[in-house]
This record gives sequence, structure tokens and C-alpha cells, in this order.
Amino acid sequence: MGTSHYASRVWFTVGHGILNEVYWPRVDRPQIRDLGFIVADDAGFWSEVKRDAESDVRYVEPGIPAVIAVHRHPAYELTLRICADDHADVIRIEARLQDLRGPEALAQPPHPLRLYPLLAPHLGFSGQHNRAWAGTYKGRPTLFAADDPYALALASDPPAARQSVGYVGASDGWQDFVRNGRMAWTYDATGEGNVAAMSEIPLRDGVAQVALGFGRRPEEAALQVASALVGRFETAWEEYIENWHGFARTCVAPPEQLGDELGRLYRDSAAVLRVHQDRTAPGATVASLSIPWGNARNDLGGYHLVWSRDLVESAGALVALGAHASARRTLAYLVATQEPDGHWFQNQWVDGLPYWSGVQLDEAAYPILLVGALRRSGGTHMHGRVGDEAAAFAELVTGPALDRMIRAAASFIARTGPATQQDRWEENAGLTPSTLAPVVAALVVAAEHLDEPAAGYCLELADDWNASIEDWTYARGTPLAKAHGVDGYYVRIASPGVLAGAPVSAAVPVRNRPPGQSMVAADEMIGTDFLALVRFGLRRPDDPHVLSTLEVSDALLRTETPSGPVWHRYNGDGYGEHADGSPFDGTGIGRGWPLLVGERGHYELEAGRDARPYLEAMRRLGSRGGMLPEQDWDTDDIPARGLACGRPSGSAMPLAWAHAEYVKLVRSVALGHAIDRPEAAWQRYQGRVPQPLRATWRFTAPRPSMPAGRTLRFELLAPCRVHCSFDGWATTQDVEARDTGLGVWVADVPGSDRLPPGAAVDATFFWPQAARWEGRNVRVAVVDAG
Repeated sequence: MGTSHYASRVWFTVGHGILNEVYWPRVDRPQIRDLGFIVADDAGFWSEVKRDAESDVRYVEPGIPAVIAVHRHPAYELTLRICADDHADVIRIEARLQDLRGPEALAQPPHPLRLYPLLAPHLGFSGQHNRAWAGTYKGRPTLFAADDPYALALASDPPAARQSVGYVGASDGWQDFVRNGRMAWTYDATGEGNVAAMSEIPLRDGVAQVALGFGRRPEEAALQVASALVGRFETAWEEYIENWHGFARTCVAPPEQLGDELGRLYRDSAAVLRVHQDRTAPGATVASLSIPWGNARNDLGGYHLVWSRDLVESAGALVALGAHASARRTLAYLVATQEPDGHWFQNQWVDGLPYWSGVQLDEAAYPILLVGALRRSGGTHMHGRVGDEAAAFAELVTGPALDRMIRAAASFIARTGPATQQDRWEENAGLTPSTLAPVVAALVVAAEHLDEPAAGYCLELADDWNASIEDWTYARGTPLAKAHGVDGYYVRIASPGVLAGAPVSAAVPVRNRPPGQSMVAADEMIGTDFLALVRFGLRRPDDPHVLSTLEVSDALLRTETPSGPVWHRYNGDGYGEHADGSPFDGTGIGRGWPLLVGERGHYELEAGRDARPYLEAMRRLGSRGGMLPEQDWDTDDIPARGLACGRPSGSAMPLAWAHAEYVKLVRSVALGHAIDRPEAAWQRYQGRVPQPLRATWRFTAPRPSMPAGRTLRFELLAPCRVHCSFDGWATTQDVEARDTGLGVWVADVPGSDRLPPGAAVDATFFWPQAARWEGRNVRVAVVDAG
């Protein structure tokens, strides 16, 4: 995959050695399905290169996303060089075709091999309403397609000898060769539908240029293509590469001891992260330039959307790389796209328009953590301009817009937590370590940027939630614990009902499962999410709860592959191919995730062990071209479906988050601990559970009891007077809730910390703004702290 590092607004992906999706004019707008090639001699021999040839795809050099794809077939070798034009919205391809047929295979007189580009437009996200026609632009043969307001043009040098357009599966170029063994059709135009286009290129000394351009009108696209073809391909190729060298020079080099292969992936990962950034909305980064199982699913959004969590993961890697300017643009984008109440939608288009409107609490926390990461790294700058960088960052971190973002995000967390509407896998509501860890850390970081009383409340809330993590998410004495010889383990996610007194074992719904299997007891499901507690500085790597969970999770989730170990998200995961290798279709079997290998490597590093084997495993789990997938196939090979154990599955590839995890693990190894560990959270907790001082009650978390020795705190979303009693209303006291400055009012009940087990606090609420009583009482029983 690649894009210009200059002015062009096209992004391209490569699969099986040919162009797959090409995006224009934004990184979230795919406009073609693919652009492949047929090699034929017009006398009966023909070969579609993506099906018949062995392909070798690589970047021209580490970290420079100019693609070289070599297709080897017994009859020919086709070498493609692919890049974007730095000055136009054009993808440029140089094709070099070598005829390997011996004299005995050639007809008399010989028929030379010819090249046939085969294009499948998908303008406007879909192939259903495109029109295509074979025409000319200023006399040059040109193929066109349009679906208002998008248009494309395809032309070549030498100019096409013949052109044809048709409907996919009926009159397209591939069907022409299947039926006739040669290009026999030359249709001029189609109506609306799923269309394809093909041309025949007579090579000049075995070489041809192909240019694919885009515009708002067909003539605009054709002009860009024609202008590109006037220039030499070599000049455009060299300029493209040199501009990418400019970005590479801003990045921290990989440690020399890393070695060539791991260093190559580090540099390639830096390029992958930069490629995924948009150019029209600076700072926006999509999760992947791909659609998982895109050959079998028609998902409008795919992964070319912005998730604030994935965005910050990518930006955090840019911080680790030293590419601070790119990371700062991400922060500015986050400030601009935050919702008024402080959260970000589950995901959104580049322009901030939501796609899925779910709410994930950690997505409100990660932007705050990015501020902390940038603050920690603000003293260094490319080319040594320390003063300029420090001044620019100082202006950013003290700006009122950033202050408003931090306050709004912290307020959203404080008002809606600690349960999340969706976990990081976008499947469940409840309480999970992978959300609680960044949320607690973000509250601590936010306190550094807030005035009182908001700063103090952030720290108190962080302490309260941190001290409660085991109460909410740690299951003890279960059959699963006994089977593995441990006292308990962190569950993947606990029901929100735990906040109202439900047991940790309470059932939770699980997505991507067959009908009738969607409800699972929480204590029967374990994930790798607990590792976040160590990474964010809330627990030590040798914490007994962490070690016992590690024992169970490795037994249930770790799979050994020829490429190394890989972990599943959780037992019973249904997001992946079926057992027979058929694509995920709403149900399936979750496979191993390379990014989880990186997360485990970070844990091993924190535990004082060598993380390099996990870097090696991540590298081997990637594609031959150095792309890290979302998932790897981790069971017996299924050659008919292209699935091999320890190799990428049909899921999203590359996944920007996975490449970010690899970059951060490399930098973490050099640093000696997780590079994205929030310093403020580490200084406050040092991996140890804080002393619990309060028991909090909310309308969304109406706890029925509290341990003796703690102060009962009522947390409310409006000014309130709490009317309460310790003796069944024989005597009462009123407590005015104080404003925390974050949209939460708190009332600490005096003397509640001295109540013995067996006592209870009764309370009701008066709302002065509405001049009304709540109309019901609540009771919180005091129980033994043990």
C-alpha cells in the first residue's frame, strides 16, 4: 500500500500483486475494487497474473511505500512498479513483461505477448450504479467510469490498441478471455450497473506505463492521466521515493541490535501508519485500508473509518517514532471532532460524521492519554530544532481548545463510568480491565491539566475505581479456576449489574455466536484484557491476581503456530472464519491476533523478561510484504482457501493498530518499559492497589452494600441535598452535594465510615433546581470489610 507524501490525494492497496482498493479524494473513499492484468498473445494463450503466477510483493526499501510486484509464470515474468503521482490524483504503474516461452512454444509467425489491464470500478463505495465507456481524451484512447460525483480514467503509454467495457460476470474482459481465449469484444459503453473495463496495450521494448486517475468529472480525471503519461515514469518514481525519505528522516531509527528483518518491519510499520493518515483532514487516521473478508462481504464502512482508540494507538506509535508533528495533528483532529458532551462516537468518517454511534468509554480516555504521551516527549524534534518543537508543543498543551477537550472528556468519563456501553472489541456493555485501565490512567493524567475542584475529584475517582477493579471483574473459586489450580482470574467482561450487587458470574451477551448461544456466564469467559492493568501502571506484573489469570488465559487462548505463539481475544470468540475456512458471515471462530502478541511482549518486558521473541513472532505472522493482519489462521492448513497456519487470514490487513503495537514494542524494549505507560498513573500507583477510602453510590450503580470502614459517597448528576439516616429514620442529617466541576455533584456522608457491620444508611434526595423530592428511598447496608 502507499500514497504520496506530497500533494496527491490517492491511496492504493496491493493484494496478490495487483492494485486492490484505491481511495480518493479521502482515505475513507474507496473507488475501485481492483486493477489487475491479463497476459496473452492473441493466439489462444492467456493468463490472469493474480491467479496463475507466483507473486513477490515488497517495498522498494524499508519504510518507503513504493511497491514492486514480480509475477513469475512459466511463460512470462511481469514486474510492476506502483506509486502515486506526487502532483496529481493518479496511480502510476510501470509494467515490464518478459517472454519466457521457448521457440517451440511460439507459433509461426510468433505472436508477441500483450498486456491487458482489467479494471473493476467501484465508484461511490459500490459497484452497483457505475457507468463505463471506451473513449478518447484529446485523441488518446481512454477508459472512463463515473458515478456522480466521482469519475475515473485509465490510459496507457503506448496508447491502447483496443478497449472494451462490460458488465461483471456477463460481458467483462475476463469473461471474454474465458469464452474466447483472446480479446474478441470491443463494447463501447454500458448503462448503470456493476461494470468492468479492459484495454489491450502493445508494449514498447517490453515496457508500458498505465495511469489511473480520478476527478469530479471524467474530463478532469482524463486530464490528470494524460498529464502524468507525458512525463517519464522514472522521474515520478524517484520523486515519490525522495519525498518519503523526508518522512523517514523524521523518525527515530530502530536500534542496531534489532537486526535487519525486525528493523525492516519497524520502518515499514512507520510508513504504514503514515499511509493511513488522511490529507484532506490532517490528523485523521483510518483503522485499515481494507474490508475484512471483502471478497465475500459488502460492508460500506469496512475498516476505512476513524476509531478514536485506534487513532490514538497509531498516534502513540508516531510519538514513539519521534514523528511529533504528525501526532500533534492527530491531537488537533481529536479536539475538533469531539462531541459536545465529551465523547467520540464508536467510529466516524474522516469528516467527523458518525458511522456506528455506539459509545466506548476507553475512546474518551485515549485522547487524554495522547496528551500525556506528547507531553512526555515534547523536548525532542527532528533535525535538532528543540526550541521550535518545545515552543509549538507548549502552545498546544496550554491552549484553551485542548483544555476544553480534556475537561469535557474527563467529565464524560466521570458522568457515565465506570461501566462502558461497549468494550474495546465493540461487543459488550459492562466492566472490563481493558477499559478500566486506560480510564483510570486518563483521569490521573487529566488531573494535571485541570484546576480545582475538578483535579482533586479526578484523582479521587481514579483511586476509587482502581481500588474496585478486583471487586468488579475478578472471579474466585469457579470450576474454571479449580480446573487450573488457581484461586481466580479476571473475567473478560462483567455485567453492568455488578455495580448493583450482581455477582461477577452474572451472564453477559456475546456477539457473533449462533442463535441460542449468545448469553454466557461472565466467569466462563476469559480474555487477555487484564494485561492492560500492568501496561497502564495499575498492577505489578507479579501481582497474584495477574499471575493466576495469566495461567488460565495461556491455557485457553494461546496457540502455537509455525510462526510463533498467538493469542485469541477470548474463549468462545465468534469473529473469524468458520472451521472450514469459509469467511466470517456474522458468526465464525475467532483466530489469533498479532497485536495481542505485542501486548504480551509488553507484559513480558514489564516482568523483566526478553520481549524480542514476541517481535520475531509478530514479524513472522505478517505477510511476505511486511503487512500485519488483524488475525492469523491458527489451525490446519486449507490450501483451497489460501489459509495456512501462522499466516494471515481473510481479516483486515494491514491493521494500523497492529503496526502501532509493533513500533511501540520496539521502542519499549529500548526504553525498558512500555513506552505508552502514563507517567502520572505510574507515579501515583506504582502498580499497587490504592487504599479504598470510599464506597460510591450512583443511580447507574446503586450498590446495595458497602464494606465497613469506608465513607459512603453519593455521586449525582445535578445539584442535590441528600437526606439520610443511620437508624431507620429516627434521626436524620442533610448533606449538600458539592460541585466537582465535571458535571458530577458528590455528597460524602459524615460518620458513615464508623458504622459497624449490620448497620445501614437510608437516604433520599431533594433536587433544588426542580424543587422536588426523588420520591423513593435507598438503603446501603454495611458489611464486613473482609
